[in-house]
Amino acid sequence: MTRQKRKLFITIILIIAGLIGLVIFIFRPNPLHQTTTIEPDGDRIDDLIEQVENMDEEVQTATNDLSQNLKDAVEQTLTIFTRTDYRITALGDSLTQGVGDESNGNGYIGVLERRLSDHDYRVRFDNFGRRGNRTDQLLTRLDEENSIKRSVERADIVLITIGANDIMRIVRENFLDLNEDAFDLERTSYEERLTDIFEKLNEFNPDAEIFLIGFFNPFEGYFNEVAALEDILISWNQTSEAVAESYLNGHYISIRDLFQLEQINLLADDNFHPNATGYSLMGARVLNEIIPTLEQLSMEQEENVEGNNASLE
Repeated sequence: MTRQKRKLFITIILIIAGLIGLVIFIFRPNPLHQTTTIEPDGDRIDDLIEQVENMDEEVQTATNDLSQNLKDAVEQTLTIFTRTDYRITALGDSLTQGVGDESNGNGYIGVLERRLSDHDYRVRFDNFGRRGNRTDQLLTRLDEENSIKRSVERADIVLITIGANDIMRIVRENFLDLNEDAFDLERTSYEERLTDIFEKLNEFNPDAEIFLIGFFNPFEGYFNEVAALEDILISWNQTSEAVAESYLNGHYISIRDLFQLEQINLLADDNFHPNATGYSLMGARVLNEIIPTLEQLSMEQEENVEGNNASLE
């Protein structure tokens, strides 16, 4: 195929993809960032969790595999015309997907994209966040979704938010008696699954730096009966940190303190997910943690270029 024909072929693909994407955008609602807006009655935490889970299920049911495949195809085609120096793969739950961001700015990942672009970093993001995902479901996706495996294999950095839905499930099942015994028992299983996730990611790409983002307490200040949840979240965060930092390429990013700021609304209408402001703080924290890795990668690239130039002289 000649260069002219190749350019024509790519142009036709982009036009068709754009038209299909436009049709999908017009005729199909996109609730990816939406949260429930119905406030629970009284202080019943199970009402809130049920609303959040119902919205998760509704969006999952509405997800169109064709639109995702189309998105992947368009992104792969666009890479022909754009240059990226770094690749970041984002995995996990609704926090990675950006649920609650009323600005539709793609949550903390969108914040990272914009801030890195402002700093002249050319970065490609692959976002595989899926609302409602637990650690067991992410493990299944790592085994079954080839697109995730391919992305991780090429990634310089992997970002993960996972585990909040593991906790939510236990809260809902024990909301009348939130003692630490049930959480301690499940925390052991969570630790095993999280370790399996890190093992799987290192199997795909041992050179990628993996950053695990911790939990915050969305129920603080809203429900009287969940005082014990703060201690539970602290212990789960400690487990997350221990697993992440047991790997040479593992890092832990704490965000719990960000959501303890007073007199600033950081949560969406469901009082569970971050809003745009919350995601901005979260994105700034993650950016600060990954910049040293990007700077190190930049230095290595420069050294490789200098080495190649020296060998040609």
